[in-house]
Amino acid sequence: MYLDLLTKIKNGQVVKKESVKMPYSEMDFAVAELLAKFKFVDAAFKKGRAPKRVLDVKLRYDKEGKGAIQGVLVLSRPSRRVYAGYKDIHPVRQGYGMLVLSTPKGVMDGKSAKQQKLGGQLLFQIW
Repeated sequence: MYLDLLTKIKNGQVVKKESVKMPYSEMDFAVAELLAKFKFVDAAFKKGRAPKRVLDVKLRYDKEGKGAIQGVLVLSRPSRRVYAGYKDIHPVRQGYGMLVLSTPKGVMDGKSAKQQKLGGQLLFQIW
């Protein structure tokens, strides 16, 4: 699930790994592609065939070697789901962060969901 993905990415950045690998799932791949689109990670690849498929995420660092992800706030958990309409979606960290949510049209960032007037399950905030 996306919680494991975020934890592995954060831990990989702390120990300065070049990439992290985890078992593949469609949800994780969608979240990783969204993080790559907004330059929180360099790239996300799926490797292998169906029973042993893995998700490979290449991590991103700045010139000083600091990770691109400064923090993550998980909003929905398996025990407590949090939903919001498009009117309740607000910028994260005055526009420097990103809200990720699951909508009927797939996983997307808060700004795109608000423009398309889509609400859904709030997954996490990242900055």
